[in-house]
Amino acid sequence: MMVQDRVVPKTVPTPPHHTPSRSNNRNFAKRLDFATWASENSYKILAVFLVIGAVAALFFLRNAGDSAALLCFEQSNSAKSAAHKIHYPQISWSNVAPVRPLGPSVPYSSFKSEKWILVSVSSAPTDALRALTRIKGWQLLAVGNSETPTDWSVKGAIYLSLEQQAQLGFRSVDFLPYSSYVRKSVGYLFAIQHGAKMIFDADDRAEVLGSDLGRHFNTDLVEQKHPVLLQYSHANPNRTVVNPYIHFGQRSVWPRGLPLDHVGDVAHEEFYTEVFGGRQFIQQGLSNGLPDVDAVFYYTRKSSGLESFDIRFDEDAPKVVLPQGMMVPVNSFNTLYHSQAFWGLMLPVSVSSMASDVIRGYWAQRILWEIGGYVAVYPPTIYRMDKVEAYPFSEEKDLHVNVNRLIKFLNSWRSNKRTLFERILHLSYAMAEEGFWSEQDVKMTAAWLQDLLAIGYQQPRLMSLELDRGRAAIGHGDKKEFVPKKLPSVHLGVEETGTVNFEIGNLIRWRKHFGNVVLVMHLGAPVDRTALEWRLLYGRIFKTVIILAEQGSWDLAVEQCPLGHAYKYLPKVFERYSGAEGFLFLQDNMILNYWNLLQADRTKLWITDKVKDSWFTKPKLGNADEWFLKQGEMVAQVVSNFPVHFQTSYKESMGDEDKITFCSSELFYIPGRFVGDFADLVGLVGDLDIHHKIAVPMFFLSMDSPQNFDSDALAKTVYKTKLSPNDTFSSIYTAQAPAVFPMKVQNEVDFVKLVRLMASGDPLLMELV
Repeated sequence: MMVQDRVVPKTVPTPPHHTPSRSNNRNFAKRLDFATWASENSYKILAVFLVIGAVAALFFLRNAGDSAALLCFEQSNSAKSAAHKIHYPQISWSNVAPVRPLGPSVPYSSFKSEKWILVSVSSAPTDALRALTRIKGWQLLAVGNSETPTDWSVKGAIYLSLEQQAQLGFRSVDFLPYSSYVRKSVGYLFAIQHGAKMIFDADDRAEVLGSDLGRHFNTDLVEQKHPVLLQYSHANPNRTVVNPYIHFGQRSVWPRGLPLDHVGDVAHEEFYTEVFGGRQFIQQGLSNGLPDVDAVFYYTRKSSGLESFDIRFDEDAPKVVLPQGMMVPVNSFNTLYHSQAFWGLMLPVSVSSMASDVIRGYWAQRILWEIGGYVAVYPPTIYRMDKVEAYPFSEEKDLHVNVNRLIKFLNSWRSNKRTLFERILHLSYAMAEEGFWSEQDVKMTAAWLQDLLAIGYQQPRLMSLELDRGRAAIGHGDKKEFVPKKLPSVHLGVEETGTVNFEIGNLIRWRKHFGNVVLVMHLGAPVDRTALEWRLLYGRIFKTVIILAEQGSWDLAVEQCPLGHAYKYLPKVFERYSGAEGFLFLQDNMILNYWNLLQADRTKLWITDKVKDSWFTKPKLGNADEWFLKQGEMVAQVVSNFPVHFQTSYKESMGDEDKITFCSSELFYIPGRFVGDFADLVGLVGDLDIHHKIAVPMFFLSMDSPQNFDSDALAKTVYKTKLSPNDTFSSIYTAQAPAVFPMKVQNEVDFVKLVRLMASGDPLLMELV
């Protein structure tokens, strides 16, 4: 988590994911001059834009009726969706032109080295960085960004400024944000172009233990006799990710990128197997002092926020290999890549900064299996000082929301493409389709692979996938024992007890309870102000969070669906997640206190049928409300065409056919055994305009008798239909109810207020703010 060269953007020349053209890159110096002027005169520019914006808004509102404005907005949304359809890049692999050789006037154009240390630099040189220049046999390459001081220089290091990066002729440069450590991708290409056989991916505060990388890593993989290495056992085929810190003596510490529901797995391996070395093309080292940990660990394992971690791993523990089908988090500040895995150095550009290298690591591990390679984890290789400069939990949102699903997807992914690079592109495209990153990273992958070919990189040869072969039985003689040390973890007053602390334990329990339940949320508030926040809040608990809204957003993965017909959209979600245990529907004005639902029966239907103001019946005849009359007529029409089992259940549940049931339907749960019935009922409604608040209770009464519902699950929901002018979030909300209504979260400020209230039930939520 604590990587110093990952800066939070301040004022940058362009937005983080702006994609400049090549001509723009050639004129980069001019843009920097303009950016400097713009920064110094930002208050004037802002004032001008505010005036222009106000005049434009006034003109539009006075000259366009509501219908015209709505039509314009819908058309622009439609065009945006069409424009954002993910296209599969078409590449003529055999016709990629070589990168034009740099002229003698360009510094280091003729320099060659086989061993490179690569860092991103955003601030003045550190003593640790200067020490990297003194590691014998290795060349240090520092990659700058828009935060790097203009006079940055270290004797013995090659420094690539933004201007120099733009002159290298790499396609990938066009996709890189200016103020981010992911610009290291340019440095990787530069090192490969200049003779690299191995690259140590580091950061500028990594102190290599003993100043000797060769003593810690296997730098020679071509020797005749390869040592035998320990390998995690594949006896349990369902285990797809491991915490390597346990093997090295720290069972209560976990790496950034490990799914949170695995942090409580603290037992050591029952046994290992063995494998010949020589194909550990990616070698992940451990860090003493401040290991690579996530924000959850960083904030919950300290007795005081001002104290520093100084965690130590077992330096004598043997290195350990990951078999195919099993993964481990891999970072970008203590990892050695051999040339066979150079294609796996590309850092994604469309995910949050603290997720980029971990997602890269999982992506690269999956492709590594295609060439018979594997990841090995090594004892501590560096020391990193904890400078108490933590990143917010939100910077890791792409990890905690998606990492479990990503690992599962990568294990199931297969490709029949003929070459390695074609399979890499295929996987990148598939990951964009699944929402793990955006189309920007598909384009980045295409550019990256072409850059590799353009500088002469040779693709490794494909090998048959061991994952698809039958696992041989592990005999007694094949089992190798190693019992890790239990190193003292009384760091900063947090005493190791064999389990993680109370709050983490609760999070694990909630995740295990709801981890195979899909949450479907419908937003009434602006999606650009709240969609990511809701996904971050509930994504920690549920299998996945599907966001629906009146207006969709491709960028935010929000699907268009009118609330009045939200129930008609649910069968699409059922089909997409056919293996889910159940589906929970929730509107954003109903707050779910998931910690109070652990006793609810996930095999039964839940709805607010015991909440008086949420569920009630009205007579069809004599009702002065025309809307209810029309809804009642359509209900009668549909029920008359129900199959016998639906019709019988509905009529027995209703008792009086002259009544209609209304339910506000902000919150309800459908277990997996009823999703087929629900989908059938949606089909029977067809094109009739039955409202969500009428259709949902009708479906529930048709699927099962109310006496079989788990009515107690939501019975204590706080449900207020009338609020006084003095009511606030804090006066309405209680952490003791299963749900609270109404809580209108309209923007980030409201979300922060809500999270602080919910933290009384889930203290770890404070890490979100």
